[in-house]
Amino acid sequence: MTVSTSPSAAAAYPTDPRAVLRRLLPFVAIVFCGMLSIGIPLPVLPAQVHGALGFGTVVVGWVIGIQSIATVLTRQYAGLTCDRRGVKTAVLLGLPAAVLAGLMNVAAALLPVDATGSLAILLAGRLLLGIAESLFLTGAMTWAIATVGVQNTGRVMAWQGIAIFAALGLGAPAGLWLLDRFGFVIAAAVAAGVPLPALAIVVFRRGIAPMAGGPRVPFWRVLGLIWQPGMALGLAAMSFGALAAFVTLYYAAHGWSGAGFALSGFAGGYILVRLFFAGLPDRLGGARVGLVSLAVQAAGQGLMFSAGSPLMALIGATVTGLGFSLVYPSMGVEAIRRVAPQSRGIAVGGYNAFFDLSLGVAGPVMGLIAAGFGYPAVFLSCGVAALVAMVLAATLKPAAA
Repeated sequence: MTVSTSPSAAAAYPTDPRAVLRRLLPFVAIVFCGMLSIGIPLPVLPAQVHGALGFGTVVVGWVIGIQSIATVLTRQYAGLTCDRRGVKTAVLLGLPAAVLAGLMNVAAALLPVDATGSLAILLAGRLLLGIAESLFLTGAMTWAIATVGVQNTGRVMAWQGIAIFAALGLGAPAGLWLLDRFGFVIAAAVAAGVPLPALAIVVFRRGIAPMAGGPRVPFWRVLGLIWQPGMALGLAAMSFGALAAFVTLYYAAHGWSGAGFALSGFAGGYILVRLFFAGLPDRLGGARVGLVSLAVQAAGQGLMFSAGSPLMALIGATVTGLGFSLVYPSMGVEAIRRVAPQSRGIAVGGYNAFFDLSLGVAGPVMGLIAAGFGYPAVFLSCGVAALVAMVLAATLKPAAA
């Protein structure tokens, strides 16, 4: 069942931050459970592809990055599904696809195929998981904005981001623990099961009908409206992509243990800032908050580049998370304010596409950098990308009223 909204519904939007959070909690839970299906395999797949199957770092980069390529290519479809068929439909399509993607990882290990065949199944599963993420994440975020109002866009993106990186941060060490204790098959099976609680929440929650009235802006025109904040986000997101794909191998190359905790440190710093400062982009403006955040992130990547111990690498990853924390909602506020309400699903999908494209490119590109110059050079490159993102944030023009 869906319910429609009207202009008068704006009066019902909460203004108290605690009331906003209460309305957001179901969507935070949906995103958290859905993203656990992505977080658990992140450190597990490189170990499987590189260790068990014997492929090199470039292939590892493609296995990690191809999911985001699939996501970016389906953001238009996800946005159109939200705007035309409703946000609940998008989420109901995405979460079961995430379950199936996890089961394909199980099949890759159990079916009697050689290393190449197993790799092909893993890649197919990653493609499906990318489509799933596009649908459930775009749907949940658009649904949440419609529930609490566009004036709370920054808070929506901040809390959805907490869910995303809490899932990724907890999923990474959980995935490594499952891999070490029970093996790849069990880790993959758990990843397949974690979206099911989110699916239960969605099934029993009323949807919101698409907003009527006014022309819908084509996807490519939306990208033209939001390219600058989107590109800033994409450049900043390369740091996370590098951590996700190569921190395990980076630690192993130095003979260090605890690689999963570097991702946890990133997520911990990320969540800490969001818990206390989630409303800053809405109050102070996305460009101002984003500029400071990017400077902190660049410093964290510098620490990762120069780290001489696992403690210093952990500190660098944590500082990176502290900085990156508000980049997503800051640039998101700037992006969403540039489009009309009836095209909000497309705008959310388009904005997230920059993030997806960044992760898709970061894997193979950083794999080449790692192969040619070593793992520290990966983080130096990401630090430079954050500095370029600072230029984009500093030159943003105010959104039209």
